[in-house]
Amino acid sequence: MSRFDLTRRGLLRTGMIAGAGLAMPTVFTSSAYGYTNEPKGKAVTFGFNVPQTGPYADEGADELKAFKLAVKHLNGEGDGGMMGTFSSKALKGNGVLGKKVEFVTGDTQTKSDAARASAKSMIEKDGVVMISGGSSSGVAVAVQSLCQEAGIIFMAGLTHSNDTTGKDKKANGFRHFFDAYMSAAALAPVLAKQYGKDRKFYMLTADYTWGWTQAASMKEFMEGEGWQMVKDVKTPLASTDFSSYLAPVLSSGADVLILNHYGGNMVNSLTQAVQFGMRDKQVNGKQFEIVVPLISELMAKGAGKNIAGILGSSNWNWKLGDEGTKAFVKSYGTEYGVPPSQAAQTCYVQTLLYADAAERAGSFDPCAVGAKLEGFKFEGLGNGPTLYRAADHQCFKDVLVVQGNDKPQNEYDLLNVAEITPVDKVMYEPDNKFFAGGELGKCNNGA
Repeated sequence: MSRFDLTRRGLLRTGMIAGAGLAMPTVFTSSAYGYTNEPKGKAVTFGFNVPQTGPYADEGADELKAFKLAVKHLNGEGDGGMMGTFSSKALKGNGVLGKKVEFVTGDTQTKSDAARASAKSMIEKDGVVMISGGSSSGVAVAVQSLCQEAGIIFMAGLTHSNDTTGKDKKANGFRHFFDAYMSAAALAPVLAKQYGKDRKFYMLTADYTWGWTQAASMKEFMEGEGWQMVKDVKTPLASTDFSSYLAPVLSSGADVLILNHYGGNMVNSLTQAVQFGMRDKQVNGKQFEIVVPLISELMAKGAGKNIAGILGSSNWNWKLGDEGTKAFVKSYGTEYGVPPSQAAQTCYVQTLLYADAAERAGSFDPCAVGAKLEGFKFEGLGNGPTLYRAADHQCFKDVLVVQGNDKPQNEYDLLNVAEITPVDKVMYEPDNKFFAGGELGKCNNGA
Protein backbone atom coordinates (compact mmCIF):
# COMPACT_ATOMS: atom_id res chain seq x y z
CA MET A 1 0.00 0.00 0.00
CA SER A 2 1.55 3.31 -1.04
CA ARG A 3 1.61 6.38 1.17
CA PHE A 4 -0.68 8.02 -1.38
CA ASP A 5 -3.37 5.45 -0.70
CA LEU A 6 -3.38 6.22 3.00
CA THR A 7 -2.96 10.00 3.05
CA ARG A 8 -5.59 10.54 0.40
CA ARG A 9 -8.19 9.00 2.65
CA GLY A 10 -6.98 10.56 5.86
CA LEU A 11 -5.96 7.21 7.32
CA LEU A 12 -2.35 7.95 8.12
CA ARG A 13 -1.89 9.32 11.62
CA THR A 14 1.20 10.32 13.48
CA GLY A 15 2.75 7.18 14.85
CA MET A 16 0.36 4.88 13.01
CA ILE A 17 2.02 1.91 11.32
CA ALA A 18 0.72 1.31 7.79
CA GLY A 19 -1.11 -1.96 7.43
CA ALA A 20 -1.59 -2.53 11.15
CA GLY A 21 -5.03 -4.11 10.89
CA LEU A 22 -6.61 -1.27 8.92
CA ALA A 23 -9.42 -2.13 6.51
CA MET A 24 -8.32 -0.54 3.26
CA PRO A 25 -10.77 0.80 0.66
CA THR A 26 -11.39 -1.80 -2.03
CA VAL A 27 -9.94 0.13 -4.96
CA PHE A 28 -6.55 0.47 -3.32
CA THR A 29 -6.46 -2.92 -1.69
CA SER A 30 -3.83 -5.21 -3.18
CA SER A 31 -2.80 -8.74 -2.42
CA ALA A 32 0.85 -9.45 -1.84
CA TYR A 33 1.29 -9.77 -5.58
CA GLY A 34 -1.54 -7.47 -6.70
CA TYR A 35 -1.71 -3.92 -7.95
CA THR A 36 -4.06 -0.95 -7.84
CA ASN A 37 -7.52 -1.71 -9.25
CA GLU A 38 -6.69 -5.21 -10.44
CA PRO A 39 -9.87 -6.16 -12.35
CA LYS A 40 -11.65 -9.16 -10.88
CA GLY A 41 -14.74 -9.48 -13.06
CA LYS A 42 -15.46 -9.82 -16.76
CA ALA A 43 -14.78 -6.17 -17.57
CA VAL A 44 -11.93 -3.67 -17.26
CA THR A 45 -12.47 0.08 -16.92
CA PHE A 46 -10.54 2.89 -18.62
CA GLY A 47 -10.77 6.52 -17.51
CA PHE A 48 -11.05 9.29 -20.11
CA ASN A 49 -10.44 12.70 -18.56
CA VAL A 50 -10.99 15.46 -21.14
CA PRO A 51 -11.79 19.20 -21.20
CA GLN A 52 -15.54 19.29 -21.73
CA THR A 53 -15.62 22.96 -20.72
CA GLY A 54 -13.04 25.74 -20.88
CA PRO A 55 -10.81 27.12 -23.68
CA TYR A 56 -9.80 23.67 -24.98
CA ALA A 57 -13.30 22.14 -24.99
CA ASP A 58 -13.35 21.64 -28.78
CA GLU A 59 -10.28 19.40 -28.56
CA GLY A 60 -11.84 17.59 -25.61
CA ALA A 61 -15.00 16.80 -27.55
CA ASP A 62 -12.97 15.27 -30.38
CA GLU A 63 -10.83 13.32 -27.92
CA LEU A 64 -13.91 11.82 -26.30
CA LYS A 65 -15.29 10.74 -29.67
CA ALA A 66 -12.01 9.02 -30.45
CA PHE A 67 -11.87 7.28 -27.07
CA LYS A 68 -15.37 5.89 -27.60
CA LEU A 69 -14.42 4.69 -31.07
CA ALA A 70 -11.29 2.97 -29.74
CA VAL A 71 -13.35 1.13 -27.12
CA LYS A 72 -15.79 -0.05 -29.81
CA HIS A 73 -12.91 -1.39 -31.88
CA LEU A 74 -11.26 -3.09 -28.92
CA ASN A 75 -14.56 -4.82 -28.13
CA GLY A 76 -14.96 -6.08 -31.70
CA GLU A 77 -17.51 -3.53 -32.90
CA GLY A 78 -17.15 -1.53 -36.11
CA ASP A 79 -14.46 -2.06 -38.72
CA GLY A 80 -11.52 -2.21 -36.32
CA GLY A 81 -9.91 0.98 -37.58
CA MET A 82 -6.16 1.12 -37.00
CA MET A 83 -6.14 -2.31 -35.36
CA GLY A 84 -5.92 -3.68 -38.88
CA THR A 85 -2.87 -1.58 -39.82
CA PHE A 86 -1.04 -1.65 -36.47
CA SER A 87 2.24 -3.55 -36.77
CA SER A 88 1.54 -5.34 -33.50
CA LYS A 89 -1.10 -8.02 -33.95
CA ALA A 90 -1.79 -8.72 -30.26
CA LEU A 91 -5.27 -7.13 -30.27
CA LYS A 92 -8.02 -9.40 -31.60
CA GLY A 93 -11.18 -7.35 -31.09
CA ASN A 94 -12.29 -9.43 -28.10
CA GLY A 95 -11.63 -6.84 -25.43
CA VAL A 96 -8.33 -6.84 -23.57
CA LEU A 97 -7.09 -10.05 -21.94
CA GLY A 98 -10.55 -11.49 -22.49
CA LYS A 99 -12.27 -8.68 -20.59
CA LYS A 100 -14.77 -6.29 -22.14
CA VAL A 101 -13.54 -2.70 -22.08
CA GLU A 102 -15.77 -0.22 -20.28
CA PHE A 103 -15.01 3.44 -19.58
CA VAL A 104 -15.87 6.44 -17.42
CA THR A 105 -15.39 10.09 -18.32
CA GLY A 106 -14.59 13.31 -16.52
CA ASP A 107 -14.31 17.03 -17.22
CA THR A 108 -10.87 18.55 -16.63
CA GLN A 109 -12.30 22.05 -17.23
CA THR A 110 -8.76 22.84 -18.52
CA LYS A 111 -7.86 23.31 -14.86
CA SER A 112 -5.23 21.25 -13.05
CA ASP A 113 -7.14 21.00 -9.76
CA ALA A 114 -10.37 19.95 -11.44
CA ALA A 115 -8.55 17.42 -13.60
CA ARG A 116 -6.76 15.92 -10.64
CA ALA A 117 -10.00 15.66 -8.65
CA SER A 118 -11.73 14.00 -11.58
CA ALA A 119 -8.88 11.52 -12.06
CA LYS A 120 -8.80 10.75 -8.34
CA SER A 121 -12.51 9.92 -8.41
CA MET A 122 -12.00 7.62 -11.39
CA ILE A 123 -9.26 5.75 -9.56
CA GLU A 124 -10.95 5.51 -6.17
CA LYS A 125 -14.62 5.14 -7.11
CA ASP A 126 -14.59 3.64 -10.58
CA GLY A 127 -11.56 1.37 -10.34
CA VAL A 128 -9.90 2.44 -13.60
CA VAL A 129 -6.65 0.75 -14.62
CA MET A 130 -5.60 3.54 -16.96
CA ILE A 131 -6.31 7.24 -17.42
CA SER A 132 -5.91 9.15 -20.66
CA GLY A 133 -6.93 12.53 -22.04
CA GLY A 134 -6.39 16.21 -21.49
CA SER A 135 -5.60 19.08 -23.86
CA SER A 136 -3.51 21.20 -21.50
CA SER A 137 0.03 20.41 -20.42
CA GLY A 138 -0.69 21.85 -16.98
CA VAL A 139 -3.47 19.29 -16.64
CA ALA A 140 -1.30 16.49 -18.04
CA VAL A 141 1.53 17.16 -15.60
CA ALA A 142 -0.88 17.24 -12.64
CA VAL A 143 -2.74 14.05 -13.60
CA GLN A 144 0.47 12.24 -14.53
CA SER A 145 1.82 12.96 -11.05
CA LEU A 146 -1.39 11.68 -9.45
CA CYS A 147 -1.28 8.48 -11.49
CA GLN A 148 2.33 7.92 -10.46
CA GLU A 149 1.34 8.22 -6.79
CA ALA A 150 -1.71 6.00 -7.17
CA GLY A 151 -0.11 3.22 -9.19
CA ILE A 152 -2.04 3.79 -12.44
CA ILE A 153 -0.79 4.16 -16.02
CA PHE A 154 -1.30 7.61 -17.57
CA MET A 155 -1.45 7.66 -21.37
CA ALA A 156 -1.17 11.40 -21.99
CA GLY A 157 -3.55 12.92 -24.51
CA LEU A 158 -2.81 16.26 -26.11
CA THR A 159 0.11 17.74 -24.15
CA HIS A 160 2.87 19.67 -25.92
CA SER A 161 5.03 21.10 -23.11
CA ASN A 162 8.63 19.95 -22.97
CA ASP A 163 8.11 19.41 -19.24
CA THR A 164 5.65 16.50 -19.61
CA THR A 165 8.48 14.16 -20.59
CA GLY A 166 11.18 16.52 -19.30
CA LYS A 167 11.49 17.82 -15.76
CA ASP A 168 8.03 16.47 -14.81
CA LYS A 169 8.31 13.03 -16.43
CA LYS A 170 7.10 10.00 -14.48
CA ALA A 171 7.62 6.26 -14.90
CA ASN A 172 3.84 5.68 -15.01
CA GLY A 173 3.32 8.31 -17.73
CA PHE A 174 3.64 7.94 -21.52
CA ARG A 175 3.25 10.58 -24.25
CA HIS A 176 2.49 9.93 -27.93
CA PHE A 177 2.05 13.62 -28.81
CA PHE A 178 5.11 15.57 -29.96
CA ASP A 179 6.56 18.44 -27.91
CA ALA A 180 7.44 22.14 -28.16
CA TYR A 181 11.10 21.43 -28.93
CA MET A 182 10.11 19.28 -31.91
CA SER A 183 7.76 21.98 -33.21
CA ALA A 184 10.51 24.60 -33.10
CA ALA A 185 13.09 22.27 -34.64
CA ALA A 186 10.76 21.49 -37.55
CA LEU A 187 9.47 25.04 -38.04
CA ALA A 188 12.65 27.13 -37.79
CA PRO A 189 14.28 26.15 -41.11
CA VAL A 190 10.94 26.45 -42.95
CA LEU A 191 10.29 29.92 -41.52
CA ALA A 192 13.81 31.09 -42.33
CA LYS A 193 13.46 29.79 -45.90
CA GLN A 194 10.08 31.45 -46.48
CA TYR A 195 10.55 34.72 -44.59
CA GLY A 196 14.32 35.23 -44.66
CA LYS A 197 17.06 35.23 -42.03
CA ASP A 198 16.92 38.90 -41.01
CA ARG A 199 13.73 39.02 -38.96
CA LYS A 200 12.59 40.48 -35.62
CA PHE A 201 9.89 38.59 -33.74
CA TYR A 202 7.49 39.40 -30.90
CA MET A 203 5.78 36.60 -28.97
CA LEU A 204 2.51 36.37 -27.07
CA THR A 205 2.70 33.32 -24.83
CA ALA A 206 0.09 31.42 -22.81
CA ASP A 207 1.21 31.78 -19.21
CA TYR A 208 1.62 28.15 -18.16
CA THR A 209 4.02 25.26 -18.69
CA TRP A 210 3.24 24.69 -22.38
CA GLY A 211 3.52 28.34 -23.35
CA TRP A 212 6.77 28.79 -21.45
CA THR A 213 8.49 25.84 -23.08
CA GLN A 214 7.09 26.65 -26.53
CA ALA A 215 8.40 30.22 -26.28
CA ALA A 216 11.81 29.07 -25.04
CA SER A 217 12.07 26.54 -27.86
CA MET A 218 11.05 29.04 -30.55
CA LYS A 219 13.53 31.60 -29.23
CA GLU A 220 16.35 29.06 -29.31
CA PHE A 221 15.72 27.80 -32.82
CA MET A 222 14.74 31.12 -34.42
CA GLU A 223 17.79 32.88 -33.02
CA GLY A 224 19.77 30.00 -34.44
CA GLU A 225 18.39 31.02 -37.86
CA GLY A 226 19.49 34.63 -37.35
CA TRP A 227 16.17 36.03 -36.10
CA GLN A 228 16.10 38.50 -33.17
CA MET A 229 13.51 38.41 -30.38
CA VAL A 230 12.05 41.81 -29.49
CA LYS A 231 9.81 40.73 -26.60
CA ASP A 232 7.94 37.77 -25.10
CA VAL A 233 4.72 38.76 -23.31
CA LYS A 234 2.81 36.28 -21.13
CA THR A 235 -1.00 36.15 -21.40
CA PRO A 236 -3.37 34.44 -18.92
CA LEU A 237 -4.91 31.17 -20.06
CA ALA A 238 -8.37 32.55 -19.27
CA SER A 239 -7.93 35.51 -21.64
CA THR A 240 -10.45 35.99 -24.43
CA ASP A 241 -9.64 39.58 -25.44
CA PHE A 242 -6.04 40.05 -26.59
CA SER A 243 -6.38 43.60 -27.94
CA SER A 244 -4.35 45.16 -25.13
CA TYR A 245 -1.53 42.68 -25.81
CA LEU A 246 -1.63 43.19 -29.58
CA ALA A 247 -1.64 46.99 -29.60
CA PRO A 248 2.08 47.37 -28.69
CA VAL A 249 3.30 44.85 -31.29
CA LEU A 250 3.35 47.10 -34.36
CA SER A 251 5.22 49.86 -32.53
CA SER A 252 7.83 47.43 -31.21
CA GLY A 253 9.90 47.15 -34.38
CA ALA A 254 9.00 43.47 -34.78
CA ASP A 255 8.02 42.22 -38.24
CA VAL A 256 6.81 38.76 -37.13
CA LEU A 257 4.28 37.90 -34.41
CA ILE A 258 4.55 34.40 -32.92
CA LEU A 259 1.37 33.31 -31.12
CA ASN A 260 2.19 30.65 -28.54
CA HIS A 261 -1.53 30.11 -27.99
CA TYR A 262 -3.72 27.05 -28.44
CA GLY A 263 -7.42 26.24 -28.75
CA GLY A 264 -9.86 29.08 -28.23
CA ASN A 265 -7.01 31.35 -27.13
CA MET A 266 -5.33 31.02 -30.53
CA VAL A 267 -8.61 31.51 -32.41
CA ASN A 268 -9.22 34.75 -30.55
CA SER A 269 -5.68 36.13 -30.67
CA LEU A 270 -5.18 35.34 -34.38
CA THR A 271 -8.59 36.74 -35.32
CA GLN A 272 -7.93 39.93 -33.38
CA ALA A 273 -4.44 40.28 -34.87
CA VAL A 274 -5.92 40.11 -38.37
CA GLN A 275 -8.60 42.62 -37.37
CA PHE A 276 -5.79 44.96 -36.24
CA GLY A 277 -4.59 44.86 -39.84
CA MET A 278 -1.27 43.23 -38.97
CA ARG A 279 -1.11 41.03 -42.05
CA ASP A 280 -1.50 44.09 -44.28
CA LYS A 281 1.42 45.99 -42.73
CA GLN A 282 4.97 46.53 -43.94
CA VAL A 283 7.56 46.71 -41.16
CA ASN A 284 11.32 47.06 -41.63
CA GLY A 285 10.67 46.94 -45.36
CA LYS A 286 9.14 43.47 -45.03
CA GLN A 287 5.63 42.04 -45.07
CA PHE A 288 4.47 41.52 -41.48
CA GLU A 289 3.92 37.82 -40.76
CA ILE A 290 2.11 35.79 -38.08
CA VAL A 291 3.23 32.31 -36.97
CA VAL A 292 1.30 29.81 -34.82
CA PRO A 293 3.77 27.11 -33.67
CA LEU A 294 1.07 24.55 -32.77
CA ILE A 295 -1.97 24.31 -35.04
CA SER A 296 -4.89 21.88 -35.04
CA GLU A 297 -7.68 21.38 -37.55
CA LEU A 298 -10.21 22.49 -34.92
CA MET A 299 -8.32 25.73 -34.35
CA ALA A 300 -8.13 26.30 -38.10
CA LYS A 301 -11.88 25.84 -38.35
CA GLY A 302 -12.43 28.33 -35.54
CA ALA A 303 -10.13 30.88 -37.16
CA GLY A 304 -11.76 30.44 -40.58
CA LYS A 305 -10.24 32.50 -43.40
CA ASN A 306 -7.75 34.04 -40.95
CA ILE A 307 -5.75 30.81 -40.95
CA ALA A 308 -4.91 31.12 -44.68
CA GLY A 309 -1.13 31.18 -45.20
CA ILE A 310 -0.30 30.78 -41.49
CA LEU A 311 2.58 28.38 -40.81
CA GLY A 312 2.75 26.06 -37.81
CA SER A 313 3.28 22.43 -36.83
CA SER A 314 0.98 19.49 -36.16
CA ASN A 315 1.31 16.05 -34.63
CA TRP A 316 -0.80 14.43 -37.39
CA ASN A 317 -3.12 15.37 -40.24
CA TRP A 318 -6.06 13.48 -41.71
CA LYS A 319 -4.75 14.05 -45.26
CA LEU A 320 -1.68 11.86 -44.75
CA GLY A 321 -1.54 8.93 -47.16
CA ASP A 322 -0.33 6.10 -44.92
CA GLU A 323 -2.57 3.07 -44.41
CA GLY A 324 -3.11 3.72 -40.71
CA THR A 325 -4.29 7.26 -41.31
CA LYS A 326 -6.63 6.17 -44.11
CA ALA A 327 -8.13 3.43 -41.92
CA PHE A 328 -8.71 5.83 -39.02
CA VAL A 329 -10.18 8.58 -41.20
CA LYS A 330 -12.59 6.05 -42.72
CA SER A 331 -13.68 4.69 -39.30
CA TYR A 332 -14.01 8.08 -37.67
CA GLY A 333 -15.79 9.55 -40.69
CA THR A 334 -18.24 6.65 -40.80
CA GLU A 335 -18.97 7.06 -37.09
CA TYR A 336 -19.20 10.83 -36.87
CA GLY A 337 -19.48 12.22 -40.41
CA VAL A 338 -16.39 14.45 -40.19
CA PRO A 339 -12.61 13.97 -40.44
CA PRO A 340 -10.75 13.49 -37.14
CA SER A 341 -8.43 16.06 -35.59
CA GLN A 342 -4.92 15.47 -34.29
CA ALA A 343 -6.39 15.40 -30.78
CA ALA A 344 -8.71 12.56 -31.81
CA GLN A 345 -5.94 10.58 -33.48
CA THR A 346 -3.62 10.97 -30.48
CA CYS A 347 -6.19 9.72 -27.97
CA TYR A 348 -7.36 6.86 -30.19
CA VAL A 349 -3.75 5.72 -30.65
CA GLN A 350 -2.95 6.01 -26.93
CA THR A 351 -5.90 3.76 -26.10
CA LEU A 352 -4.78 1.12 -28.58
CA LEU A 353 -1.17 1.32 -27.40
CA TYR A 354 -2.18 0.76 -23.77
CA ALA A 355 -4.48 -2.15 -24.66
CA ASP A 356 -1.82 -3.71 -26.88
CA ALA A 357 0.84 -3.44 -24.17
CA ALA A 358 -1.48 -5.06 -21.61
CA GLU A 359 -2.25 -7.86 -24.05
CA ARG A 360 1.43 -8.47 -24.74
CA ALA A 361 2.22 -8.30 -21.01
CA GLY A 362 -0.58 -10.70 -20.14
CA SER A 363 -1.54 -8.39 -17.27
CA PHE A 364 -3.01 -5.02 -16.35
CA ASP A 365 -0.26 -4.56 -13.76
CA PRO A 366 1.00 -1.04 -14.61
CA CYS A 367 4.64 -2.03 -14.29
CA ALA A 368 4.17 -4.96 -16.66
CA VAL A 369 2.31 -2.72 -19.12
CA GLY A 370 4.95 0.00 -18.84
CA ALA A 371 7.72 -2.47 -19.53
CA LYS A 372 6.03 -3.40 -22.81
CA LEU A 373 5.71 0.26 -23.83
CA GLU A 374 9.29 1.21 -23.01
CA GLY A 375 11.46 1.06 -26.11
CA PHE A 376 8.49 -0.14 -28.18
CA LYS A 377 8.88 0.38 -31.92
CA PHE A 378 5.79 0.25 -34.10
CA GLU A 379 4.17 1.31 -37.37
CA GLY A 380 0.69 1.55 -38.80
CA LEU A 381 -0.77 4.21 -36.48
CA GLY A 382 0.08 7.27 -38.57
CA ASN A 383 3.29 9.31 -39.05
CA GLY A 384 5.37 6.30 -40.05
CA PRO A 385 7.78 4.34 -37.81
CA THR A 386 7.51 5.42 -34.18
CA LEU A 387 9.58 4.80 -31.05
CA TYR A 388 8.36 5.06 -27.44
CA ARG A 389 11.74 5.88 -25.91
CA ALA A 390 12.48 4.06 -22.67
CA ALA A 391 14.55 6.88 -21.16
CA ASP A 392 11.72 9.41 -20.93
CA HIS A 393 8.57 7.73 -22.32
CA GLN A 394 8.41 10.18 -25.24
CA CYS A 395 7.31 9.07 -28.70
CA PHE A 396 9.52 10.01 -31.63
CA LYS A 397 8.17 10.15 -35.18
CA ASP A 398 8.06 12.49 -38.16
CA VAL A 399 6.73 16.01 -37.49
CA LEU A 400 4.42 17.92 -39.81
CA VAL A 401 4.85 21.55 -40.80
CA VAL A 402 1.41 22.76 -41.89
CA GLN A 403 0.10 25.90 -43.54
CA GLY A 404 -3.36 27.40 -43.74
CA ASN A 405 -4.98 26.63 -47.08
CA ASP A 406 -5.55 29.73 -49.25
CA LYS A 407 -8.24 28.01 -51.30
CA PRO A 408 -10.03 25.43 -49.13
CA GLN A 409 -12.53 23.15 -50.85
CA ASN A 410 -14.65 22.81 -47.71
CA GLU A 411 -14.63 23.58 -43.98
CA TYR A 412 -12.32 20.62 -43.29
CA ASP A 413 -9.78 21.48 -45.97
CA LEU A 414 -8.14 24.29 -44.00
CA LEU A 415 -4.61 22.94 -43.47
CA ASN A 416 -2.09 21.64 -45.98
CA VAL A 417 0.96 19.60 -45.06
CA ALA A 418 3.76 21.91 -46.21
CA GLU A 419 6.61 19.66 -45.15
CA ILE A 420 7.19 16.38 -43.32
CA THR A 421 10.24 16.75 -41.09
CA PRO A 422 12.05 13.41 -40.61
CA VAL A 423 12.28 12.19 -37.04
CA ASP A 424 16.09 12.43 -37.00
CA LYS A 425 15.78 16.23 -37.46
CA VAL A 426 13.74 16.62 -34.26
CA MET A 427 15.36 13.91 -32.11
CA TYR A 428 17.25 15.00 -28.98
CA GLU A 429 19.13 13.34 -26.15
CA PRO A 430 17.27 12.78 -22.86
CA ASP A 431 19.64 15.18 -21.07
CA ASN A 432 18.99 18.04 -23.53
CA LYS A 433 18.84 21.34 -21.60
CA PHE A 434 15.14 21.79 -22.41
CA PHE A 435 14.31 18.45 -20.75
CA ALA A 436 16.78 18.27 -17.88
CA GLY A 437 15.99 18.47 -14.19
CA GLY A 438 13.64 15.57 -13.65
CA GLU A 439 13.98 11.87 -12.93
CA LEU A 440 11.77 9.23 -14.50
CA GLY A 441 11.91 7.23 -11.28
CA LYS A 442 10.50 3.75 -10.84
CA CYS A 443 7.15 2.39 -11.88
CA ASN A 444 4.57 2.25 -9.11
CA ASN A 445 1.90 -0.46 -9.25
CA GLY A 446 0.30 0.59 -5.98
CA ALA A 447 0.99 -2.69 -4.25
